[in-house]
Amino acid sequence: MQTTNHSKNTKGTIGQPITYEKIPTQIFADSKEASNAVAQEIADLIRQKQSEGKPCVLGLATGSSPKTVYAILVRMHKEEGLSFRNVIAFNLDEYYQMEPESIYSYHRFMKEQLFNHVDIPQENYFIPDGTVPSAALRDYCISYENKINAVGGLDFQLLGIGGNGHIGFNEPGSLINSRTRLITLDHSTRVAAGMEFGGLHNVPRKAITLGIAPILNARRIVLLAWGERKASVIKGAVEGPVSELNPASYLQAHSDVTFVVDESAASELTRIKTPWAVDTVVWDNKMIKKAVAHLSKILGKPILKLTDKDYNDNGMSDLLAQYGASYEININVFNQLQHTITGWPGGKPNADDTYRPERAQPAKKRVLIFSPHPDDDIISMGGTFQRLVDQGHEVHVAYQTSGNIAVADDEALRFIDFVVDFNGGFSINSPETTKLFQDAKEFLRHTKDSEIDTPEIRKVKGLVRRGEAKATCRFVGIPTSQAHFLDLPFYETGTVQKKPIGEADIQIVEDLIEKIKPHQIYAAGDFADPHGTHKVCWDAIEAALNRSKEKDFMKDCWVWLYRGAWAEWDIYEIEMAVPMSPDQVLKKRQGIFKHQSQKDGVVFQGEDSREFWQRAEERNRGTAQLYDDLGLAEYEAMEAFVRWKF
Repeated sequence: MQTTNHSKNTKGTIGQPITYEKIPTQIFADSKEASNAVAQEIADLIRQKQSEGKPCVLGLATGSSPKTVYAILVRMHKEEGLSFRNVIAFNLDEYYQMEPESIYSYHRFMKEQLFNHVDIPQENYFIPDGTVPSAALRDYCISYENKINAVGGLDFQLLGIGGNGHIGFNEPGSLINSRTRLITLDHSTRVAAGMEFGGLHNVPRKAITLGIAPILNARRIVLLAWGERKASVIKGAVEGPVSELNPASYLQAHSDVTFVVDESAASELTRIKTPWAVDTVVWDNKMIKKAVAHLSKILGKPILKLTDKDYNDNGMSDLLAQYGASYEININVFNQLQHTITGWPGGKPNADDTYRPERAQPAKKRVLIFSPHPDDDIISMGGTFQRLVDQGHEVHVAYQTSGNIAVADDEALRFIDFVVDFNGGFSINSPETTKLFQDAKEFLRHTKDSEIDTPEIRKVKGLVRRGEAKATCRFVGIPTSQAHFLDLPFYETGTVQKKPIGEADIQIVEDLIEKIKPHQIYAAGDFADPHGTHKVCWDAIEAALNRSKEKDFMKDCWVWLYRGAWAEWDIYEIEMAVPMSPDQVLKKRQGIFKHQSQKDGVVFQGEDSREFWQRAEERNRGTAQLYDDLGLAEYEAMEAFVRWKF
């Protein structure tokens, strides 16, 4: 863990300190470690208040960020006897209009994540009411704040942060003296929530939120942020000016606030992105690559054209002092980056592999590609997938989840209707299919927010995606017998909210690895959301690998991590870059098009309005452009990988 309790400073040219961080920020290796520290602080506060015979008044947040904190508190209650009898809790916000029992409501979220699993009295927790008549809203909001004041104010306020800097639902433009109120949600907030709601059109346009002023009145504030998608807004809040354009920056004015972030969310902070500009660093190989690549990018100069003056003018003089002339450093970094590029992701047979990212032997490898959803393989590494097949390796794909929640209702109905017409056209008497179609239409016509798809509809949606995955495998050139549909149990809830990873999930993955005995494993390595499907799928793989690592076949197995369509590895992290020609890019696009249910109106589009094939192509071209800008070979596109080691 890296921590700071004060702003990080360095000396300017006239001896004056340059202040970067204006909010104390603790950086943890991952969200689990960070959540454990925050849960422990909350537990200690509850126990302290109990010993004093006082209530502990907590302000609580919803969303993805605090889920693990709540899970740890539940465990502490069940295993360590942590009592919540003296806790009084106030939640930050709720959508409007929103029924409490809706699967999208924060009432339901808090009960499922925390309140139903601990001994907090029902009369001791308060969540804004999303059903209050509009005429009564003003008085209701005043009364909500009055309830907080009546119990002595908030001892501790837990916050998340939106991609636009909102805290609670205080969107950009909110004033520092804003009170609890009804607010119109920013478009970016609604887009980000689209995944939970099954599409932007289902996301409410308004919400009730605790205002900035009552948040700042809390005696202690902790803000959580995970993943690289929060990195830019965290930097703005911590290092930037106080501005209504980033409401989290108002927290700079609080006397006892801490931002608790993982390494990815901290990646844009000055002490992480350019640590040599803040303090003395250890110039190991990774730091040198990071610094030289950064210098090349900010100056717009190829690596081999960087000069001693460039180093000295940009805070890297001690690197020169330690390793000599810039030319030698440039050559070293250039060669390392050059050696990451290969057109042979499975290794080049009968070739010297000293400076290649993969082994030459065995010449024909068994390869296992793990795909969290039924299209991540082709979207994230379709060019490499094709190369491995074309170069004669035995390639298997493991589709870890059914992906059924990402299929639109009308798409499912279309396929059921096809089966009914197919049976009728060939005189196949199937009253079961006809009844399924009628039941499905009726259910989907009258479904409410509080309902999830029936098992039959989820099955149909899963079959839609399975068929598309098989079509992709045939397109790339592997038999469908080498497509493995794991349907991991954790995913099969029918909602965006999944179950925790369990023994059954891990065992399924372990059994497949044991069956194939791969020389190479490829897996998704984008962990922006610690509760997202990609991260949970990786948790199952990692657990299975750790249980299998002593087996003989695993000693000859290398694991490569790819990223999704949203982000790419930093250049200094990349250990294998597989180039693609214009024809290969087009072929990858055609492979993505096999997933027709995910085209022209994806259910979970996220904050990016581009289709998946557009995201993938732009990302792959961006990676190739970065290599080109640094002075290396110019390619149409590239897919990048990082090796994971036991």
